[in-house]
Amino acid sequence: MRGTLIATDGPLRGQRFELGETVTGIGRISLNEIAIPNLSVSRQHCTIERTGERFMIRDLESHNGTFVNGQPVRIHYLRDGDRIAVGECTFQFHTSRVDPTSESNVAQRGEAMTVVSFNAPLAREASALLRVSEVARLTQALYLARDEGQRMEAEAELFRAVLELIPAERGAVLLVQEDGTTGLLGKHAAPEPFELDDPVRERVLGGRETVTGSNENGAWIAAPLTSRDTALGLIWLGGGPSRRFLDSDYHMIRAASGIMALALENARRVETLESENRRLRLEISPESSIVGDGPQMQKVFRFIAKVAPGNSTVLIRGESGTGKELVARAIHRNSPRTDGPFQAINCAALTETLLESELFGYEKGAFTGAAQQRKGRIEVASGGTLFLDEIGELAPTLQAKLLRVLQEHEFERVGGTKAIHVDIRLVAATNRDLEAAIKDGIFRRDLYYRLNVVSVELPPLRERRDDIPALAMWFAEKYGRGAGRRVNGISREARDCLLSYSWPGNVRELENAIERAVVLGSTDLITPDDLPEAVLEGGGAGELPGSYHATIKHTKKRLIQDALDKAGGNFTEAARLLGVHPNYLHRLATNLQMRRASRA
Repeated sequence: MRGTLIATDGPLRGQRFELGETVTGIGRISLNEIAIPNLSVSRQHCTIERTGERFMIRDLESHNGTFVNGQPVRIHYLRDGDRIAVGECTFQFHTSRVDPTSESNVAQRGEAMTVVSFNAPLAREASALLRVSEVARLTQALYLARDEGQRMEAEAELFRAVLELIPAERGAVLLVQEDGTTGLLGKHAAPEPFELDDPVRERVLGGRETVTGSNENGAWIAAPLTSRDTALGLIWLGGGPSRRFLDSDYHMIRAASGIMALALENARRVETLESENRRLRLEISPESSIVGDGPQMQKVFRFIAKVAPGNSTVLIRGESGTGKELVARAIHRNSPRTDGPFQAINCAALTETLLESELFGYEKGAFTGAAQQRKGRIEVASGGTLFLDEIGELAPTLQAKLLRVLQEHEFERVGGTKAIHVDIRLVAATNRDLEAAIKDGIFRRDLYYRLNVVSVELPPLRERRDDIPALAMWFAEKYGRGAGRRVNGISREARDCLLSYSWPGNVRELENAIERAVVLGSTDLITPDDLPEAVLEGGGAGELPGSYHATIKHTKKRLIQDALDKAGGNFTEAARLLGVHPNYLHRLATNLQMRRASRA
């Protein structure tokens, strides 16, 4: 008995392959007996092996799987007429017992049968199977959706795609939970719970069978979502009173359920990896992680990737609290100097004398109290990276000494005469306008040019609000771990507050606000009551009429406005009437987004 494969769709369409007496390999590389030049096919995708009078197909752990009659298989014995899908290529299997081009077969079918005409219905099925990949993508998107709006959108798109494959009126996808019960992943016009009794559910999930039936609402069909012989859940579709599910619907739902199961397994793996990644990042280096997926932060990430491998001096600009030191550390960690030291010093935190000793070190006896020699940060950083924060605050005399370090790579300790050679990379940061400082004569122009080799401007938090929820959850997990408290999320009202606030202190202020919320909170969600008052005043929490925070906010606005009206718009006089400091009243009015028509 001979075996034959006829390519009905894909790159090899129209070709005919005789199967060997032993093993026939199918894959992308030329070493296979049937080579398919397409990236959807693995290098060694599957084999067909003759065992006596039968042919067996075996998947070789291919990336996209091997399908027989729309069902993913590992090992499967082939029968005449079986349809085999390998990547984007579709074959039909025949033995010498049945010749699709023979006259007898034409007579039995009562039509002029050729290979080309035989392909026509299969090509239509192949196009339908291609849409199954969209079902897989949407299944994964629905499983991973965390925002309610995204979830509803993914749910609607998933059932739109499913009902294009298998026309029905109602549908639902159930997942098996950790305790063995089932819970809805998504539904379309299906009651909750929908019509599926326990015995049928057990047949689908326990026996992994595709089952059809009917009730007073019409016919229904249910198929298991099976991966690695484990039922992850099921997909259920219900038709109207006149609907009858056909054999083609049976095969199509099995194909859809198979690839949906793979998508769910991949989504669960992604979720597990993301959770593990967050945990490891917190344990290994919680202070050095940069969180943000928005376009502005992507630009910063690309900058880090470009400049890190080099040795150029880097200038990081940005408001206080935007994460300049985190960027400096990221540049160091991704550079060839990563095994060397990273020394950070804030130039605004020390007086000129102390900063000089801290930077350059000193010799024994250089000044009163110098009982022994001490190395400075520049010397300690040799072979690594020196980060100078707030470099705009550096005194003029120290600017000249730092310029020599950058130009000559050497310096002397305080009280010393011996030149010490160092190999450092300098990363500097500032929140000042250095160009204006040059014009004012308080910053050296030549030092500025040595510092400003490559520079980046970090965006303030108010300009990348899309990153606020992710940052907030990052800090919630970080401080929840430290406080021994589990934080599962942020309530919608609290999130609106965080998104509406202007965050003058940027990421540092957000971190402090979330730490406070974790410490003071009592539930597994962060709520508006856990947030600082300044955030509530400037945020959008509780904007629904009559809510607690809306009432407090409205009352404050009314009191301030009444005082301003009495004071004729003068903030100083209004502050006296209210019994508060004028600066506090200005800040409160700003947080409450009140127009300042002052005559202070």
